[in-house]
Amino acid sequence: MAGGAAPAATSPLPSESLLADPSILRGSLVRLWSLHPGYLDSQGLVALWREALLAQKVLTGKTRGYKNHPQLERFKEYVHPSQAIAAYLFSIWEEACRRGYRFDRAKIGSQRTGRRIAVAKGQLRYEFEWLCSKLKKRSPKQYRKIASVKKIRPHPLFRPVSGPVADWERVQ
Repeated sequence: MAGGAAPAATSPLPSESLLADPSILRGSLVRLWSLHPGYLDSQGLVALWREALLAQKVLTGKTRGYKNHPQLERFKEYVHPSQAIAAYLFSIWEEACRRGYRFDRAKIGSQRTGRRIAVAKGQLRYEFEWLCSKLKKRSPKQYRKIASVKKIRPHPLFRPVSGPVADWERVQ
């Protein structure tokens, strides 16, 4: 994956119905990645979709749990958090479509922002290294596709800026 391009498509998931299976998340900490969703394996992309849908519910006041999740801070700080998370979800949906997956676009809020949120390059590097360590064990083929990336692409909602790992990050 030279030049930071998104990885090639993998075998399509049959449908979003797999999202109802909580076992797909077992044994891994799910997160709202700052990285481009193209770096994720199929398990990671499905988990990200689920996590972001839950985040959307939190940010639109449709659930009481999960309100203090540290990764929601950057969305809460945005002038219209619901638009930011909708834009975040839309890019995940686009990646799923590129791979031939069938995620339900109707679950995404109708108003999206076109403005990007700053993310520190240190945060991107940290997440990329963490993702690589996960993929090396869970999805060696995907790991090999992204291991040589030099310039890390952020999720399309984010704009890279100089800086360290975010304060909200729970460094492992």
